[in-house]
Amino acid sequence: MQFFVDIGNIISKYYLRLLSGLGYTMLIALIGTVIGLVIGLFMGIIRTIPESKKKSVRAVRKVIDFIITAYVEVFRGTPMMVQSMVIFWGFAFANGGQTLPLIPAGIFIVSINTGAYMTEIVRGGIISVDKGQFEGAYSVGMTHFQAMIHVIIPQVLKNILPSVANEFVINIKDTSVLNVIGVMELYYQAYKIQTMTYKTFQTFLIISVIYFAMTFTVTRILRLIEKKLTGKKDYVICGSQSSSDAEIRVGGGGRNGD
Repeated sequence: MQFFVDIGNIISKYYLRLLSGLGYTMLIALIGTVIGLVIGLFMGIIRTIPESKKKSVRAVRKVIDFIITAYVEVFRGTPMMVQSMVIFWGFAFANGGQTLPLIPAGIFIVSINTGAYMTEIVRGGIISVDKGQFEGAYSVGMTHFQAMIHVIIPQVLKNILPSVANEFVINIKDTSVLNVIGVMELYYQAYKIQTMTYKTFQTFLIISVIYFAMTFTVTRILRLIEKKLTGKKDYVICGSQSSSDAEIRVGGGGRNGD
């Protein structure tokens, strides 16, 4: 059939364009997600700093909280496509028409957008950690920063991994909006191929399959990582070094696996 011939011709003739777009899509999504997670962790640590008795410190804290809240609300409340146009062309407006390099601009846009969502995800993760963890860390002389880095954040990362994975998958798809500023990701390449071949349906069918393959593969890999971090459901607690009767098998039905 001519339909399948057209698809074969598009792939064989423009596969380098498709691979280039795929590579930029994964690069921007991956780096943007990682930077966004770092932003979220940083904001989470700041927002959970204990209240100070000094009025000046409390005043500074209120200002910082206001800035963080405004950042989260603005970037969660506006589409990434609009953010792309405002940031990219806003920079050009402020610099006499000189624009940002496209790939760094795309990474920056995805990063700060993801950071707004990650801030709330991390905040929820920190809240879910038992308060006794904080109290135990403070009781052994840890500062708030030390407690967060060594005690709280490792638990938070484990708890929020599914949400982080979901954000990564979303970013793979949402990089398509960066075509409005000329970033040569997968959707941009598909649009260019379509204008050269006039095979709109065939071209975007190929792209949809590529997007699905990427998100499906990434989802499965991240689920395997999540299972590894969760650990075994069946393990033994040793209550005594000398007596096997003190062993308790968790997940195995009771004492000594019975």
